[in-house]
Amino acid sequence: MEDERKTKVRDIIESFHFRQICGDDASLDREIVIADTNRPGLELAGFFDFSQVKRLVILGDKEIAYIQTMTKERQEKSFDFLTDEATPAIIISKGHDCPPILKLVAEKKNFPIFSSGFPTYRLITDITTFLDEKLAPSKYIHGGLLSIYGKGVLIRGESGMGKSEIALELIKRGHLLVADDRVDCYRIHNKIVGKAPELLQGMLEIRGIGVINVSRMFGVSSVLSKAEVDFEVLLEPWKPDADYDRVGIEEKKYDAILGLDVPKIILPVREGRSMAVIIESAVTNFMLSEMGMDNAKEFEQRVLDYIEKNAQEGL
Repeated sequence: MEDERKTKVRDIIESFHFRQICGDDASLDREIVIADTNRPGLELAGFFDFSQVKRLVILGDKEIAYIQTMTKERQEKSFDFLTDEATPAIIISKGHDCPPILKLVAEKKNFPIFSSGFPTYRLITDITTFLDEKLAPSKYIHGGLLSIYGKGVLIRGESGMGKSEIALELIKRGHLLVADDRVDCYRIHNKIVGKAPELLQGMLEIRGIGVINVSRMFGVSSVLSKAEVDFEVLLEPWKPDADYDRVGIEEKKYDAILGLDVPKIILPVREGRSMAVIIESAVTNFMLSEMGMDNAKEFEQRVLDYIEKNAQEGL
């Protein structure tokens, strides 16, 4: 199920501790909906067409220097536009003083302005990175997420398939828990990042025992706060009449998560199978395939070479 993502000016201020110049506490509730910033060169020059007013405005060295050359009338006109009610806030970099006319216009509108000691390039990079994560498209998935050999492995399957018990066995074997039962997934650029809801972080539910705190039982190093989703394992009940892939030369399977294809393997579950060992082997095989070493193709080539050799000997 997909969730709508949004954040507020307050979230940025609490994370970066900027000095507030204008605006009261209510002004911090302005919403930010675009993970980008605006350095308003054209707007200061008086060209307002095609400007995206919903972006955070950053004033750096060049903008402050240019403002000092502007007349009072031009400043008032440009600042009235830049403090639009759809604009979240203005942040001034490198500790520059706020232009007096901008401060007057902002105070009339209760518009938030902040000062930062960061250089402009670092300020933009840090804010964009922060907003990319805050505003990333998201959905939650029923399943578990573990880091196995450094790869984020999403384990899914019907309720009662023993996903949590398998996760417990993998943790005992030295792998790391990210989330159990529910995984909150976010698309950040071209990768899917998963983590546990705050309420469930570090917790694992085992039927017959209840909820256990993994970090207390196995140490804080047994839990990760988040991980990229690299590979998916889908567990399904063993079906005697099903035609399971025995060699691995069938077409690769993928699952679409937030518009990105994640490699997937289907593993049948039955009594007597050590699913933790099988999942470890599946992840190792996946890692080898990423390095260009495909065991299934190697075996297929051996079979073809064997057939060709026998055919030549029969001539």
